Amino acid sequence: MKILTLSLLLALSAVAHSQTAAPAAPAKPAAPAVTLPPQAPDVAAQKFGPDGKVNAGFLMAHESFVKTAKEGKAELVFLGDSITAGWNGAKPIWEKAFGQYKPANFGIGGDRTQHVLWRITNGELEGIKPKAVVLMIGTNNSGNDSAEGIAKGITVIVNTIREKQPQAKILLLAVFPRGEKASPNPGRDKLKEVNAIIAKLDDGKNVHFLDIGDKFLQPDGSLTKDIMPDYLHLSAAGYQIWADAISPKLAELMK
Repeated sequence: MKILTLSLLLALSAVAHSQTAAPAAPAKPAAPAVTLPPQAPDVAAQKFGPDGKVNAGFLMAHESFVKTAKEGKAELVFLGDSITAGWNGAKPIWEKAFGQYKPANFGIGGDRTQHVLWRITNGELEGIKPKAVVLMIGTNNSGNDSAEGIAKGITVIVNTIREKQPQAKILLLAVFPRGEKASPNPGRDKLKEVNAIIAKLDDGKNVHFLDIGDKFLQPDGSLTKDIMPDYLHLSAAGYQIWADAISPKLAELMK
């Protein structure tokens, strides 16, 4: 009986040993992030990822915009970052407000002034003859660049659009306010400085500056989640405000 019990225990031990998972292979160490040199806000540059390679989403969107431009159909072009790209999620408002102008949305999330500059010097304004270009860019630069630097970047973009599309009227929008409270709000204060500088680009003929920022604000200067859910990006209500605010001026520029 003892021999039988011992044999049974040895058999169970062998089975348990055979079912024990092999030790996992050691995980490969993550590739170290590549340290990239800083990008000047007024020098054309692609958007790079932490691996040092060009951001795939940025490049894919850019290539699609170049294709759209080459089709030569758009008469109105919007240039900007994720706030502009967000029109893709407000299509009914977009179509009602701008559909008659054959609009094209060239907005890419996360873009800074240098990225928009790179895009328009690498094909996004080729093969197209828009009557107007709506530009709103700079909020993503606010964490790293000075107000003067951001304004310089916007100025180079405006000049480049003028060189490549001399027939197009530019509706230059003030960078929208961001952050819930009016004060203290260093980021919003910096953007106010940017807007004060770029307002001087308005020549009353080819470049038209328009500041619609106050239309998003409450009487105390605060932003609400109803209009900007994260105090930066617009809700459908926010896009309706945007459309209503620029439609009269656009109708004038698109004649």
